Amino acid sequence: MTELLLLFCAYLIGSIPTAVWVSKGVFGMDIREYGSGNAGATNTFRVLGPKAGSFVMLVDMIKGVMAVRLAYLVGYYQNPDHLTQLVNLQIGLGLAAVVGHIFPIWAGFRGGKGIATLFGLVLAIQPLVAICCVGVFLLILFLTRYVSLSSIIASIAFPILILFIFNEPEKFYRIFAIAVALMVVLTHQKNIFRLLNGNESKVPLFRHRDRK
Repeated sequence: MTELLLLFCAYLIGSIPTAVWVSKGVFGMDIREYGSGNAGATNTFRVLGPKAGSFVMLVDMIKGVMAVRLAYLVGYYQNPDHLTQLVNLQIGLGLAAVVGHIFPIWAGFRGGKGIATLFGLVLAIQPLVAICCVGVFLLILFLTRYVSLSSIIASIAFPILILFIFNEPEKFYRIFAIAVALMVVLTHQKNIFRLLNGNESKVPLFRHRDRK
């Protein structure tokens, strides 16, 4: 019963529609009516620029971290002997937050793709793996200026890091890592087609370089 309550709380945290509130409160528009129509960091970068996009990405990441941290409210999961159960609950809480981000109760169940919130989940459970994924994301973003491509490659790097570099022993976490990569690729099919056709929007990180 306690776990179900925590999962519901995690969903509510994930439901905070950062992109929608920022676009409406600061820019007087609904981000879902522009660009790709998603209420996430990628579309915010595309429509509102790097500053708004970075803010939305940061808050959406924090949602994932906060959801995972809910597990420590239950004394049972603070026992080192229950590490497997703790990790399983943390993943469940993080996924509940991702579902909330995708289907936010506070914004008519029309949200984003949950990439930043997924990253927050990983950051809370395995910070070093998350930092490596950020490094991959930033490198690809610097080289290509495509947020979507950076997200896709970073998500593919995630299971590679878990399975082969860090050799994560928890079976459920290994399955989760593979599932994340597959989910990100599937949810970015339109972006992949736009990338292949040369129609995907770039983020203007450097004004001088991006004029070329």
